[in-house]
Amino acid sequence: MKNSTNIKKRCVWVGENPLMIRYHDKEWGMPVHDDVKLFEFLLLEGAQAGLSWQTVLIKREEYHKAFKGFDVKKIARFGAKDIKQLLGNPGIIRNRLKIAATIENAKKFLEIQKEFGSFDSYIWQFVGNKSIQHSIWSLKDIPASTEESSIMSKELLKRGFKFIGPTICYAFMQAVGMVNDHEVNCFRRRKTSIIL
Repeated sequence: MKNSTNIKKRCVWVGENPLMIRYHDKEWGMPVHDDVKLFEFLLLEGAQAGLSWQTVLIKREEYHKAFKGFDVKKIARFGAKDIKQLLGNPGIIRNRLKIAATIENAKKFLEIQKEFGSFDSYIWQFVGNKSIQHSIWSLKDIPASTEESSIMSKELLKRGFKFIGPTICYAFMQAVGMVNDHEVNCFRRRKTSIIL
């Protein structure tokens, strides 16, 4: 029998899936300032809409291949032939609207990079360039969206982004550490709150 004192306390939503555990322990909530990684999470959160995050994680490696290592310049140039190939790829979520949105979002992402120097400089302004620390005790404490994610969504939609509602924006903010929603008793909470 395992000694219960040696078991790490994690956020309840993680469950027992090794993929989810690894994602939670190594990535979720860690502040991200790399534009390639930020675009990856923007793409994956949009793909996840209406599905479970576990489904997206299972397909993540294939997304990496299919979308050229999340190279935004290459994705922005995708045309009809690329879309056809993506729609025939069983390793990703084959939703025409989501695929089209990804290509359009890549174009808009490049426009923001040109205007602000980086997407990172633009997107982190929505939280004052500092991770928001929430006190999460259980799943019911986690909001679906916040004032910040609603403002972000509105601004990105104005710029022509697709599949970028307040809930998707909030999930993105959680993933890239713009908010720290690790539960108070989770072993990752302190680590994500001190690395910015």
